[in-house]
Amino acid sequence: MSAADFLPLALSQGDPAGIGPDIALAAWTRRAEFDLPPFLFIGDPAVLAVRARQLDLEVPFRETDAASAAGVFEHAFPVLPVPIGVDVVAGEPHVANARGTITAIQTAVDLCFDGKVRAMVTNPIAKSVLYEAGFGFPGHTEFLADLAKRHTGQSYRPVMMLAGPKLRAVPVTIHIPLKDVPGAVTEAAILETCRIVATDLKNRFGLAHPRLAVAGLNPHAGEGGAIGHEDEDTIHPAIMTLRREGIDAFGPLPADTMFHDDARRRYDVAICMYHDQALIPVKALGFDDSVNVTLGLPFVRTSPDHGTAFGIAGQGIAREDSLIAALKLADEISRPSETKS
Repeated sequence: MSAADFLPLALSQGDPAGIGPDIALAAWTRRAEFDLPPFLFIGDPAVLAVRARQLDLEVPFRETDAASAAGVFEHAFPVLPVPIGVDVVAGEPHVANARGTITAIQTAVDLCFDGKVRAMVTNPIAKSVLYEAGFGFPGHTEFLADLAKRHTGQSYRPVMMLAGPKLRAVPVTIHIPLKDVPGAVTEAAILETCRIVATDLKNRFGLAHPRLAVAGLNPHAGEGGAIGHEDEDTIHPAIMTLRREGIDAFGPLPADTMFHDDARRRYDVAICMYHDQALIPVKALGFDDSVNVTLGLPFVRTSPDHGTAFGIAGQGIAREDSLIAALKLADEISRPSETKS
């Protein structure tokens, strides 16, 4: 079965002054080359039209809904209109754009819960712009978890996984100062993260027995307590609990020897203790085609692993590789299980 035989994906516009429109347009022009799944762009058609002219792209647009998007996709760029209401200038973020950005995300989530799309892919947002407009969440994923709770009444803990061609990695702690990491790396946080990862790798990625390599916090994983006690006192007990539960977790491992070629063959995902411990190796091994995947939600969400790049928006030099990878991964993990390779 081809991608066209399934429901489309929802693609939110992200910050319209950033490169989201650029890479969405570029991805559509390469749809046949990469056998992309049909997607429905949720955003302002006027922004797309202006940006296409700036990029010298001849792209036919069609305003449509999710039911018709797959049929439109081959011949025209399908758009579910979410007007911004003001003129958007590429490279110039403005608080007036925030409402459209938020509405596009909400619309994509609604379509997921209504069963009209299989998954959502989100273009990059600028949190500072949203904060100025009164956005009350630390970031994209926390907002998605709140929207999911509004639909189901249940609470969700989203987990960020960076998935590249050579490495999957999950940070237990994310956007906090490095000095706060030791206190945030608790046994409970490790257990909750690893359980979510193991479940989603089974259910969405089709790995019957996912292998979780757990990094230490300190150099040389603490070296038996000589360089800190967190590895022995917190991380090791969490791993033992996971193993008793039937989860194939092992470690704590020295982070400096976890990411070479031979080491990566021994596991399916690296569980890291802090942001840079996970993101540096992922980006070093696949900077242009790594994907941000949110685990732990009741719907599939992927995103390019980069920001809004205001400095190059509208200039024709933004690379669409990560968005293409995000679309293809969302397609792969949201297909019915019997159709997955």
